[in-house]
Amino acid sequence: MLQFIIHWSNVIFKPIIDLGAAPMMLIILTLIAWAIGVKFTKALEGGIKLAIALTAIGDVINLLTGEYSTALKAFVKSTGINLSVTDLGWAPLATITWGSPYTLFFLALLVIVNLIMLALKLTDTLDVDIFDVWHMSFTGLMAIFFGANLLTATLLVIFIGVMKIFNSDLMKPTFNDLLDNWDNPMTTTHLNYMMNPVIMVFDKLFDVIFPWLDKFDFDAAKLNEKIGFWGSRFAIGIYLGIFVGLMAHQGIGQIFTLSFVAGACLELFSIIGSWFIASVEPLSQGVTDLANKRLNGRVLNIGLDWPFIAGRAEVWAAANVLAPIMLLESLVLPGNKILPLGGIIAMGVTPALLVVTRGRILRMVIIGALELPIFLWAGTLSAPFVTKMAKQVGAFPKNLGSGQQIAESTKEGPLEQFLGYLLGKGQGGDMKMLLFFFLALAAYLLLFLWYRKQMLKRNQEYSDQGHHVNDSVKLRKTNAAEAAKGDA
Repeated sequence: MLQFIIHWSNVIFKPIIDLGAAPMMLIILTLIAWAIGVKFTKALEGGIKLAIALTAIGDVINLLTGEYSTALKAFVKSTGINLSVTDLGWAPLATITWGSPYTLFFLALLVIVNLIMLALKLTDTLDVDIFDVWHMSFTGLMAIFFGANLLTATLLVIFIGVMKIFNSDLMKPTFNDLLDNWDNPMTTTHLNYMMNPVIMVFDKLFDVIFPWLDKFDFDAAKLNEKIGFWGSRFAIGIYLGIFVGLMAHQGIGQIFTLSFVAGACLELFSIIGSWFIASVEPLSQGVTDLANKRLNGRVLNIGLDWPFIAGRAEVWAAANVLAPIMLLESLVLPGNKILPLGGIIAMGVTPALLVVTRGRILRMVIIGALELPIFLWAGTLSAPFVTKMAKQVGAFPKNLGSGQQIAESTKEGPLEQFLGYLLGKGQGGDMKMLLFFFLALAAYLLLFLWYRKQMLKRNQEYSDQGHHVNDSVKLRKTNAAEAAKGDA
């Protein structure tokens, strides 16, 4: 039965997947919007904007990580410190994962699960971030690599998929707050936000132990207003370029290049983030209209990739500060074998920090520094799996030695990777690892339930402050009704 589903999943989805992330999302967003009643030209407009935004964000990330990868390789050469796992960033890992037929199988199942959850009213989120299912597939494939069978790996993927959709509902009011837009359909089902429960533990400890710390905090955006250019994204890029360039013993010309590239990329991230918001407007209106006509006024949230929140300055300020911290940690962390290169701009880390701390930059940096070892250990743990898969699909870099391994230093879902490893080892015959898997799974679930309780309290506080989610729902219904009258 599973093989039958895998076969037809590939028949249906593979032609679209093979086009790449941007064309795939153009087609999917356009067809979904058109299917729910949006005029085709409007649906296509939204799809094109999303494809352009995805292309732009990917190119800017590649430019930034590519430039810094070269400098950090020079750092390795100049210091003689040579860790055995090369950090290639997220793009090669996505290519490797999409090269497996099981990824399309997991995609089909998770789409079905999302629709069932919507039908049963277990969630209000329609997950359209289909490309990032590769993060879930990565977990399942890693479990299989270490010894799990397809059935148990599939159950693990579905379990985590359900959890992250629940999380998207919990985070929705916080995204409204961060965007300062309560008439906003966007949330995210991205796996990086499943680090929220761990971050929440540290955040609550800060409330108890270091309540005075927030007195010294600052708002990155307000800081920019107060000190002008010297607190801007441009300047943050300059600081990063100088720091990394000096550590890598680069010449003055290369330091200038690093600084200017970082400054340009950080500014572009903010601009491109607004494109994601514009791209879902036709779909948002279509979902609102459909809810009024067919779902008794029910309003759905749209689950997107994380960059719709990229306009928040704290994301990039924290990432820039954490970059040198992660580099230093990698040199002294016991058990770590990965040197941060492609993933050093920690986009797998800072969005979740933003949501939990709600932009308190000092907490973001300190908590981020405390949790970075989890990512480095997960990257080290996954390296044998990533290396073998890369060689199988022909994605292993030609300029690396045959004995070198590859991974990513800030791969989203580090906790999930540990679960996959323990499940695989346990099913491979190590009963101690199987016991550890069930204990880890129980801890994972209990921690999420505690986190859910904290988020529900936060959402009630929003309501008490007059930021009623229901008010935004009513506003969106009113807008749709007025639009319908106008069309009539």
